[in-house]
Amino acid sequence: MSTPSDQNTSITYRDAGVDIEAGDALVEQIKPFAKRTMRPEVLGGIGGFGSLFAVPKKFKEPILVSGTDGVGTKLKLAFELNKHDTVGIDLVAMSVNDILVQGAEPLFFLDYFACGKLEVGTAASVIKGIAQGCEQAGCALVGGETAEMPGMYPAGEYDLAGFAVGCVDKANLIDGSTIAEGDVVLGLASSGAHSNGYSLIRKLIEKSGIDFASDFHGKPFKDVVMAPTKIYVKSLLALLEAMPVKGMAHITGGGITENVPRVLPEGLTAEIQASSWTLPPLFQWLKAQGNIADIEMYKTFNCGIGMVVVLAPADAEKATEILTKAGETVYSIGRIRAQHVGEAPTVVV
Repeated sequence: MSTPSDQNTSITYRDAGVDIEAGDALVEQIKPFAKRTMRPEVLGGIGGFGSLFAVPKKFKEPILVSGTDGVGTKLKLAFELNKHDTVGIDLVAMSVNDILVQGAEPLFFLDYFACGKLEVGTAASVIKGIAQGCEQAGCALVGGETAEMPGMYPAGEYDLAGFAVGCVDKANLIDGSTIAEGDVVLGLASSGAHSNGYSLIRKLIEKSGIDFASDFHGKPFKDVVMAPTKIYVKSLLALLEAMPVKGMAHITGGGITENVPRVLPEGLTAEIQASSWTLPPLFQWLKAQGNIADIEMYKTFNCGIGMVVVLAPADAEKATEILTKAGETVYSIGRIRAQHVGEAPTVVV
């Protein structure tokens, strides 16, 4: 039963678990990170109700391409390891790589960070990673939302979502429609598991009992399993300026066999040669720990190939040269051929 003094006590938003001052402190901390990502098309700064961005004048018939994604259960490992400095890069990569495959140059990015109680240091570390990802992609971090929601998340945990907008001239839009028999399939090396398959990865880590600090092929295992998703934007934009690309596929959830078909015209199959690249140590370890069948590996993980590019045979050598010069590790991993009756649109042999 309440007393008169209880009824007269003034209750604040902070008493309910929301610290507006902490949110203001976070905004001040992240402003320098965001400033480094600015582009001349950005109008205004961080902190407004909306973010303003002028379409670059170089586009003659601009088509806006948008994408949104998260980091998935890789965040669970970030909480367990208290390692928050790279998941922001993952967040940016998942969206900018997606819009890139349609030929779009990422222009700007917004993030959504949600938690039960705002820990300014943790949030700043995450958002600093987001800014680093934006720098790698050449897009501006123009704003976002930090939501403190008591009771929604366990202590020390948070969720992330990201939103990217890019632009491509209508004439340069890539949709895979020109892909034909005989075209070459190039694979660009991944930096690790990227941000996919982590529900299975976490299960295998638990099953193995591996020490996160243990040496794994010259690096601590935690650094290998938490390696941020590779951002392919600058190298592939350089390729697109030099030659026509028929199709691209970002190898995310669903692995190689489920993502490559998304850009193939009906009646064609991408025949991928597994022997054309070496399965990286992390994936070899995962396969062994779970006794995972090859077909399951290729539809769950990127298996060392984070991006696929389809080109005319005459362009393959030059494309490999351009991408290698831009810092990519490139493999010729297959060919496009006619699809057999009842066959999947992508097969790994």
